[in-house]
Amino acid sequence: MNAAAGLARFSVNQQTVKQLPLPGLADACGKLGITQVGLWREPVQEYGPEASAKLMRDTGLSVTSLCRGGFFTALDPAERRRAVADNRAAIDEAATLGTSTLVLVSGGLPEGSRDLAGARERIADALAELAPYAGERGVRLAIEPLHPMFASDRCVVSTLGQALDLAERFPAEQVGVVVDTYHVWWDDLAPAHIERAGAGGRLASFQLADWVTPLPEGVLLGRGQLGDGAVDLRGFRELVDATGYDGPIEVEIFNPGLWARDGAEVLAETAERYVRHVVGVGS
Repeated sequence: MNAAAGLARFSVNQQTVKQLPLPGLADACGKLGITQVGLWREPVQEYGPEASAKLMRDTGLSVTSLCRGGFFTALDPAERRRAVADNRAAIDEAATLGTSTLVLVSGGLPEGSRDLAGARERIADALAELAPYAGERGVRLAIEPLHPMFASDRCVVSTLGQALDLAERFPAEQVGVVVDTYHVWWDDLAPAHIERAGAGGRLASFQLADWVTPLPEGVLLGRGQLGDGAVDLRGFRELVDATGYDGPIEVEIFNPGLWARDGAEVLAETAERYVRHVVGVGS
């Protein structure tokens, strides 16, 4: 298998090399033959959604996802209305970029609350408002479960099963789920939930990062480079492939050590690690 074939499904999430501005990211991808990227709202807004979309088209890059929407769990009605309005704007940005996937980080417990079930129902309420609009714009809302350590402050959806229980209330073309190895690798039910997601046409995005120990200070920024940790990356790829999913495989790593290095160098290393540890060539 040649390098280009090995990278056919590879997508680099912008956060993996966030030191590269959008034009620098596009240039570095072009030099390596990378054709897909996952983008984040803040740098897209800074560059301009229309300008970002034009840059992607002009450089032959497809946008595999936009991150992130969500944060639906507030108790205050005004705050919840603001969240819904912001997510409508995120849906519009995704449509402008030509991506069909808006990744959702659903939100943690409101301050002083211990009501996980109530928080999850407020997510469902927001999805009921947003899903039809997303569908009209050709965008699917992709619920990402986060590791349980984030349940209190970032995401009360902690397993693929919980994400599917929410998604399955809505049409599959409007709401799906994200499989992110960093967040679900520990869950012995993950294989069954991946199969369930595939059978229901709910697999909207597949993301990779490794889990390294000891955990660094600030776990949010502690994702490991592919092959440096405990996750069976190729095994997860095979599980996802077995569902019939043949879409992009997006590498999303938050790691200050990587961000401190030359971005083009990190991108080349990440692409090589992907081919070796995920595709299984050269290992």
